[in-house]
Amino acid sequence: MKICGITTVGDALLAAAAGADAIGVVLASPSPRVVTPDRARDIFAAVPPFVITVAVTSTDRADSLAAILTCRPDAVQVGGRLDVPRDAAVRVIRMLSPGDPLRDDCDAVVVDGSHGTGRAFDPEYAKKCVAASRVPVILAGGLTPRNVGGAIRAVRPYAVDVASGVETAPGVKDGRLMRAFVKICRTTDL
Repeated sequence: MKICGITTVGDALLAAAAGADAIGVVLASPSPRVVTPDRARDIFAAVPPFVITVAVTSTDRADSLAAILTCRPDAVQVGGRLDVPRDAAVRVIRMLSPGDPLRDDCDAVVVDGSHGTGRAFDPEYAKKCVAASRVPVILAGGLTPRNVGGAIRAVRPYAVDVASGVETAPGVKDGRLMRAFVKICRTTDL
């Protein structure tokens, strides 16, 4: 599971200690969780070696992507219109919203009509994506410690992604909520 919208080194370390498989940092986006490339580099450098770092962006500009890639994330999460250079040496996660066609020009897709707003995912669209996708499907949108177990059982995604569901305010993570979210993800039977 990925804890997204990390804005500080402290929150990144809390997410890693909670057991997150990946942390997401938002760059070149109108999100209230956006950080500068310098801050992203600091966060990525602090994360333990077995936690995947993901640069998340809504930009469709190649020059913005080039600046993001200088942060050296393990993966980049992008919208459908942005092409990531093949020599970028990162995994590519494509964001899909309800109604978007499946993509297989990537390493995984994240089904997320919410884009960090906490709006609940569309379960029917998510189930169709999981059933038909040739790449792993990550579920996001409105997930919290209260509902993630049911979402995992209903949709059966490869992974889940949370941002606002483990926050006290936009970009301010809550260690207790992150630990609860991770625990439920790890103990939910499929």
